[in-house]
Amino acid sequence: MHHLVEKNIFGTLSRMLPPVRLISSTGEEAWSKMQYLLLIYGNENHFNQMSPAEQEKILQEYGELSKSIANSGHLRGGNELDRISKAKTVRVRGGKRTVTDGPFAETKEQLGGYYLVEAKDLEEALVLAARIPSARWGSIEVRPIIPHEIPK
Repeated sequence: MHHLVEKNIFGTLSRMLPPVRLISSTGEEAWSKMQYLLLIYGNENHFNQMSPAEQEKILQEYGELSKSIANSGHLRGGNELDRISKAKTVRVRGGKRTVTDGPFAETKEQLGGYYLVEAKDLEEALVLAARIPSARWGSIEVRPIIPHEIPK
């Protein structure tokens, strides 16, 4: 397995993901902790309207949160997404591909990033989500991951 390490708003992250299913000593599959995707939604303009000092404080909070959940063993990955002005939406209808600028729908909040975390249950994942700074002005969607093996 390769270990991809990068630095971004979330701090230093590794993208090597352990499996969610574990094999017990008897050879049977045993469920351990579940993985959850914490989808971070907010209005890009909210961050842009902050002073540089306020922006730096938020970035520092994200770095501290990332370090904390990494040290606790919950963090499995995460990334900040680039501006919606750089997004494209692809649709295929009747075999024809169309590409439009921006996200799929006009909304007041845009997907700005995510954390992939491992938690013992939904409640623990919700507690982690509430610690994300953007929850104060945006929203955090918590979704369980349904694991699938990577085809060989």
